[in-house]
Amino acid sequence: MSHAHEKLNRTIECAVLTVSDTRDYETDKGGKHILDLLATSDVRVRKKHYQIVKDDEVAIRTQVQQWEDTDIDVIITTGGTGIAKKDVTIEAIKPLLFKEIEGFGELFRYLSYEEDIGSKAMLSRAVAGTIGKSGQQIVFCLPGSTGAVRLAMEKLIKPELNHLISEVVKDNK
Repeated sequence: MSHAHEKLNRTIECAVLTVSDTRDYETDKGGKHILDLLATSDVRVRKKHYQIVKDDEVAIRTQVQQWEDTDIDVIITTGGTGIAKKDVTIEAIKPLLFKEIEGFGELFRYLSYEEDIGSKAMLSRAVAGTIGKSGQQIVFCLPGSTGAVRLAMEKLIKPELNHLISEVVKDNK
């Protein structure tokens, strides 16, 4: 069996952040879809680790920084990754990255092109990387649509999550 599919010996702790000026906890389809998809894995999202913030660079960065260097293994954001002026999730998160995982964005756009939205995939600025002082947390910034969330979660994040976390924590064993 490939090491990419090894299980961690513990539950993965996750935080979910929806970035939107219009969604609330009742109407947040993207964030709820992430929660539903994680519910079928060895991943726990505590109620306090599911938040919604406005499309505001300071608000996004502040929330993510509150989760940095805690027991959270992975932070998944949804929304604010497009090219509109108000889309600032990437601007908020990129300065926090310890190491960028370039392959995530490349593969996400490729899969989006092939399986979901065609040439509109070029508009996505989805990104992933490690964050925190020691780079031991992973952050994924996904678009807000449920199709994009499903694609990223099912094809990229869920299949590799154990391996990604094992890689970022292995030097501290």
